[in-house]
Amino acid sequence: MSDKELRRYSRIVVDGVEQAPSRAMLRAVGFSEDDFNRPQIGIASTWSMVTPCNMHIGGLAEEAAKAASDAGGKGVVFNTISVSDGISMGTPGMRYSLVSREIIADSIEAVAGAEGFDGLIAIGGCDKNMPACVMAMARLNRPSVFVYGGTIKPGMNRRDIVSVFEAVGARSGGLISDEELLEVERTAIPGPGACGGMYTANTMASAIEALGMSLANSSAQEAVSEQKIDDCRRAGQAVMHLIREDIKPRDIMTREAFENAISVVIALAGSTNAVLHLIAMAREADVPLSLDDFTRIGARVPVLADVKPSGKYLMSELIEIGGIQPLMKRMLDKGLLHGDCMTVTGKTLAENLANVDDYPEGQDIVRDFDHPIKPDSHLSVLYGNVAPEGSVAKITGKEGLRFEGPARVFHSEEEALQAILDNTVKAGDVLVIRYEGPKGAPGMREMLSPTGAIMGKGLGAKVALITDGRFSGGSHGFVVGHVSPEAAVGGPIALIEDGDLLNIDAGSREINVAVSDEELAGRRAAWKRPPSPVKRGVLAKYRNEVSSASEGAVTIPPDWDR
Repeated sequence: MSDKELRRYSRIVVDGVEQAPSRAMLRAVGFSEDDFNRPQIGIASTWSMVTPCNMHIGGLAEEAAKAASDAGGKGVVFNTISVSDGISMGTPGMRYSLVSREIIADSIEAVAGAEGFDGLIAIGGCDKNMPACVMAMARLNRPSVFVYGGTIKPGMNRRDIVSVFEAVGARSGGLISDEELLEVERTAIPGPGACGGMYTANTMASAIEALGMSLANSSAQEAVSEQKIDDCRRAGQAVMHLIREDIKPRDIMTREAFENAISVVIALAGSTNAVLHLIAMAREADVPLSLDDFTRIGARVPVLADVKPSGKYLMSELIEIGGIQPLMKRMLDKGLLHGDCMTVTGKTLAENLANVDDYPEGQDIVRDFDHPIKPDSHLSVLYGNVAPEGSVAKITGKEGLRFEGPARVFHSEEEALQAILDNTVKAGDVLVIRYEGPKGAPGMREMLSPTGAIMGKGLGAKVALITDGRFSGGSHGFVVGHVSPEAAVGGPIALIEDGDLLNIDAGSREINVAVSDEELAGRRAAWKRPPSPVKRGVLAKYRNEVSSASEGAVTIPPDWDR
């Protein structure tokens, strides 16, 4: 490949007499004469001090940039935003969380497109910036590598952020004292890195590795480790190899690659947010993917990893036995992965896994196929008169497969949380939290505060919760989210009343309210959407543009000609 072909985009910015002003600006930020003849590699850093998930990523970005430059390119670091789910959880600020996914994808696309980068490395360490990085890569379709910022080390007594949320419920239930709650608060988060269980960050890191967009074991390294630094250095080399071989994200992000990602998420008992994000990522790659694909794949893929929140182990403990590579090798050998999918190594998935060793003898974190935690997926897509367009339940089997009870309806997360903490919610209730969907919140808040309080009060198996919002990867219990259509557009969830009998059946994949069609029609005729306090700004823009959760809550119109 010629020099100009390697610099497909940057040469437009820096070559020729007419681009002297561009070169003058770049000299001021450290470009040498030789750098103008090198492919430019944008290093998208999600560094910030607003959350421990991303506080170390600035240093990782510098390592990736140096490695890209050493490999023959010119690394250029730029930043994008990140917001903290853990800090904003349970507050109006959580409305901005999912919205930030679109902002981050837009910002990476804008910088890379404007600056003429020939390749891209993106380093993400939080729930929304990770899928956002890959969404931007798919849009740009320039040689790209994603690097996961890494998981946090366990806190004292194997604590993590979910330990704190559940301790709040335990304190409310009188199970622990104020002093004990404070001790949990002070010891749960020991330093940098993403939340420590198989919550959304570790789920999406694993999904992106299975998709082929990150290097082997990028998902299974602690944030503060030599392995993570090496991952960044290898990413710098890999992106230059991709440029020379002209391998682009959409060559990697195929329909089969997304099926691999879904399969690995199921085997790992991953977050329900993976459904939302994988559909959104597929949309950007022009790959058809729907809720029903999760059902189809889930019928043949078992849950194998005994990991938090529903299981026992943290990501750091999975890392100690080899991460997800041995699991993927087992799945490939079992015919559950497409081995011929291209990856960012320039090799196929099967080639990458060829020499991977199995897990050590005696480990009990990842089960054998003949002794699964659940023989099929924990992600159940439910339809019915409550969710005609679908909903997503996280049912590991430990909660049972069916729940029936009277509705206890709330118009916000805050109302529901208060009712849990003050003992208004009773065993047998089905909590309905509505007007928390993509348009309703707006922003589709996560319900970790209510679910954490439910678990902390010992009600995990005694109440169910349904919402048009979504759940943190740290949520567990009998929970159903992403109910579509959402309440804010007049979906059936808006018509449920206190005392209505709700039936949730993961076996038949149905969620229904025992109210006649005629009665629902009468309620619909009388329904009026509650006024929203959001009148302007990014939340109002998002509300106007966002699609249903069943379509990934993207801001690209479904019929947009792309």
